[in-house]
Amino acid sequence: MKIMLVEDNEAIIMGLEYLLVQEGYDILTARRASEAEKFLSAEGCDLILLDICLPDGDGFALCKKIRKNSQTPIIFLTAREEENDVVRGLDMGADDYVIKPFRNRELISRIKRVLCRNGKGNTVLQCRNVSLDTETGRVTVNGCEAVLTKLEYKILCSLMSRPGKLFSREEILAEIWDVSGNFVNDNTLSVTMKRIREKLGDVDGQFIKTVRGMGYRVER
Repeated sequence: MKIMLVEDNEAIIMGLEYLLVQEGYDILTARRASEAEKFLSAEGCDLILLDICLPDGDGFALCKKIRKNSQTPIIFLTAREEENDVVRGLDMGADDYVIKPFRNRELISRIKRVLCRNGKGNTVLQCRNVSLDTETGRVTVNGCEAVLTKLEYKILCSLMSRPGKLFSREEILAEIWDVSGNFVNDNTLSVTMKRIREKLGDVDGQFIKTVRGMGYRVER
């Protein structure tokens, strides 16, 4: 999957490029609206992350141009949070509107949902005998449903989105600390991981591996 990032802030570009490449996406970066138009004409992409404030125009105008000839999924990624801007963006054909600052895992989830709605992604994550459907939120083990809390589901979704990748405890905490509406500390994470394993029947830790002093990974 190829994502075009239309953004002129270098710090945001560096952070997003790293995040998206880690998630397995190919990235095109356009720092100006005119550059984005050239990329679209020459290469195309599967999804566009579009800022509104650009050096040579605004994202609304670019979105309008794109929609005349293409249904490529567009997610506005902007600091402009006024309701009128959100409504305007969605009304002109954007698939989603994300306000900066954003949480990494939430943005990835929104990207996957938009791609799935447009027939460009897979809603089901499958690792060994565990299946997680991001569309329905249903987790099954050998075909039998495992009922997880919101926090447990978010952690498992993160791990299963990149099987084989080692997630540090700090990475997991940074992404899910406010999911339950409360601060999630290191001890809470340990307890939650134990409960996830119990619900998946992974009592020996062969599915979710603990790498001592480093973090966790889901085995392929």
